[in-house]
Amino acid sequence: MASPMCVGTSILDTGARKAPAAGPAEAQAGVPGMFGLPNVANPAAFCSANLGCGYGTDHAQDIKFAKGTTTLAFKFQGGIIVSVDSRSTMGPYIASGTVKKVIEINPYLLGTMAGGAADCSFWERNLGIQCRMYELRNKERISVAAASKLLSNTMSQYRGYGLSMGTMVAGWDKTGPQLYYCDDDGTRLHGNLFSVGSGSTYAYGVLDTHYKYDMTDEEAIELGKRAIYHATHRDAYSGSINNVYIVKPTGWVKVHAGDVNDMHYKLAEEKAAIAASRAGAEEKAP
Repeated sequence: MASPMCVGTSILDTGARKAPAAGPAEAQAGVPGMFGLPNVANPAAFCSANLGCGYGTDHAQDIKFAKGTTTLAFKFQGGIIVSVDSRSTMGPYIASGTVKKVIEINPYLLGTMAGGAADCSFWERNLGIQCRMYELRNKERISVAAASKLLSNTMSQYRGYGLSMGTMVAGWDKTGPQLYYCDDDGTRLHGNLFSVGSGSTYAYGVLDTHYKYDMTDEEAIELGKRAIYHATHRDAYSGSINNVYIVKPTGWVKVHAGDVNDMHYKLAEEKAAIAASRAGAEEKAP
């Protein structure tokens, strides 16, 4: 007769475990299935019921997704800007401030992380393996469209299993700079500007106001930095270090890594200087 199942009470459990049974402790060692899928009849239903991945849904859970982020990417005349924060949260707890949310898939291809940190990190590294295998088989670098399609296909296969992913795949191939959005439902979108994560609405506000295609490299980098700063200022789940990459025909280059707190004081000084300048101009006016 099968052993009864129960939900794990330790954060190290994988979501389900076999209930203790009578007998020596040695008999319980090496039980198959302990660290694979949840050891239940329907893993997908179990994950949906016990591993909520929406914001504010996992406070009472023993296993919490490491999530909460702001990521953005946009195309401009000089290439693509990818800008992200580095904070990871587990419910109301700030788990880390040094998460690397840009996955360097190959020298011409970048992926971003939003959602479950483990899910994004694992599957985008898996995408790197698939891209390398493509290069070895076909003797040429994979296109951004094909790479994003591989990730979308993988997500479609695992739809309903509780993955939490909202990623962007950006890079430069034979057709020029390309940018795609992929998520855990298998959705795949091609576009010129995306922002993903809990702070994305604030980032979109800055991008929609100041974005234009004919920016210089310096203007595009500054826009990426400011959009992330304003998102981290308003969103408690985002913060810490702002990392900025630029994708050019020769590949990607990391161009900035700075604390958003330092940016806050820098922008506050600029705002005060502008206000003082306007006040002086009004006093001189007849």
